[in-house]
Amino acid sequence: MRSVHRIPCAGIQAPARRAGVLLNLNNKRCRALTTTAVIRNAEPQPSAKNSKDDPEASAKKSTNHAVVSTFDLFSIGVGPSSSHTVGPMRAGQIFVQDLVDHKILEKVATIKIDLYGSLALTGIGHGTPNATLMGLEGELPETVPTETIISRVEAMHESNTMTLNGTHRIRFNPDKDMTLHYYESLPQHPNGMRFTVFDDSGDMLATNEYFSIGGGFVVNDKTQLAHGENVYYRTAVENKQVDERTQQDLVSAALPFRTGSDLIQLCEREQLSIAEVVFLNELHWRSRKDVIDSAYEIWNVMDDSIRRGCLSSSAKLPGRLNVSRRAPRLYQNLMRGFYGPPEQGMLSDSQKPALSDGTLPDSAASNDSNAASRPSIFDTSLTETQRNELNGVFKKKQRVRRPHLPHLDYLSVYAIAVNEENAAGGRVVTAPTNGAAGVIPAVLKYYLEFLSEDPSRDVLEFLFTAAAVGMLYKRGASISAAEMGCQGEVGVACSMSAAAFTAVMGGTPAQVENAAEIGMEHNLGLTCDPVDGLVQIPCIERNALGAVKAVTAAQLALQGDGSHRVSLDQVIETMRQTGQDMMSKYKETSQGGLAVNVPVC
Repeated sequence: MRSVHRIPCAGIQAPARRAGVLLNLNNKRCRALTTTAVIRNAEPQPSAKNSKDDPEASAKKSTNHAVVSTFDLFSIGVGPSSSHTVGPMRAGQIFVQDLVDHKILEKVATIKIDLYGSLALTGIGHGTPNATLMGLEGELPETVPTETIISRVEAMHESNTMTLNGTHRIRFNPDKDMTLHYYESLPQHPNGMRFTVFDDSGDMLATNEYFSIGGGFVVNDKTQLAHGENVYYRTAVENKQVDERTQQDLVSAALPFRTGSDLIQLCEREQLSIAEVVFLNELHWRSRKDVIDSAYEIWNVMDDSIRRGCLSSSAKLPGRLNVSRRAPRLYQNLMRGFYGPPEQGMLSDSQKPALSDGTLPDSAASNDSNAASRPSIFDTSLTETQRNELNGVFKKKQRVRRPHLPHLDYLSVYAIAVNEENAAGGRVVTAPTNGAAGVIPAVLKYYLEFLSEDPSRDVLEFLFTAAAVGMLYKRGASISAAEMGCQGEVGVACSMSAAAFTAVMGGTPAQVENAAEIGMEHNLGLTCDPVDGLVQIPCIERNALGAVKAVTAAQLALQGDGSHRVSLDQVIETMRQTGQDMMSKYKETSQGGLAVNVPVC
């Protein structure tokens, strides 16, 4: 299981009293991820006070840096949202796995699911309820058969049952046992959810709250038993899965960095590229072969999502907006002429487009005897003097020609293809989120197709460089639209792509940092206001613009020597402050912006 990273806890309210059982949640300090289980007749365990034995103290000491695994930032999941689809699915799977570990799964008779804040407000459009149910049935975003999700949820509605962990069938009425709290949020994060299970007598067996903080990352409050005992000390040694969740945080990075400035100084001191720094840190969690193979796997999924989006036969995306897929048509237009007809591309009469009256353009022009009698565009109230003033100032108007700008066209179609697949619930890579999943694949695909001379090495350098920048945003601000708006999604993806493109183009670490800064500086304040809660408008087009902007930022940085007035650290802090000041209606709630000005039907 992928490592889970924690955020400070602001405290939670205890669940309702059931059969005289009330959880003790007075101690609010975060520790490990396990489920709050009510274990009767359990012997109290003494809490460890020595910091050497305290995993929380060790984690605090060792994670005073930005380093996380590249394969947490780039994780394989399903659309349409990393925070609203991937995160809830992982949270549900973690919860049921903890029920198994505590040996109480078979005692569960019913379950209550509560979704709060942004998960409720845009959850339907983002597929949150369905994803949560799949997680509770034991599915993971990396492996869930996406084509079966809808039918399985429909079966739950028909039978009023579900199968926890895929093995234990319980009573479950989706309309009554899942509650969306539209105007209530848990204190720690806007994307909160609570799972509570009960036995046949209605007594609570276990409960826990989880928070999807963006990019598929999930955190939760410190685990407490009924009498306040910390479950970590009972299971960390015996339970390999819980241990794996905390292991990454307990390992000091080989080459730690906390800020962009730290990263540049580290590269200069050790004479390493940014990608090499990230690669050496990855070796703390995986073997050299695993790191390389995992990176290629990430790229293969990215590339496949582009292919599926470009070749899709579906005309429309799901949802009430009735949005048409554009990537297939755009891709066909780009490919037109690659293997065109003979005779220097001249079209036969049968291939020429006919006018509305059925005539061909050439014959229509030669046979038009009434052309001279038609009103001129200059038959207006303009005086002769006024018309003379226009002579020589403007070009004579000509027929508008379809612009062909390969640089822009390919970036756009690649990004749109990925995000249309994401909107349709297909398999994509969080890069660093699903809502921004098209930017990085589009820029990397464009580079590999048109510029790369060594694709196998360039894939690694691109992904590891992008990951380093993503780590800085995750530590210094957030990659959650519910906290930062879209600047935390497309803005971050644009910054990561600009840095990575600069790196594979031969830029220095200073130029890479400059490109990352430019990529974000001009996305500051970007709001998240999805129409009807769907990751379609404006999300799909915004990815295309993010990819184009990333390449432009890289080009600007490569024209300089890396020195610039605004640093990446300064722009990350500005982004964090901007996100904090941004009204909640512009942060993935669909309560403002385009979401309230564009009619749904």
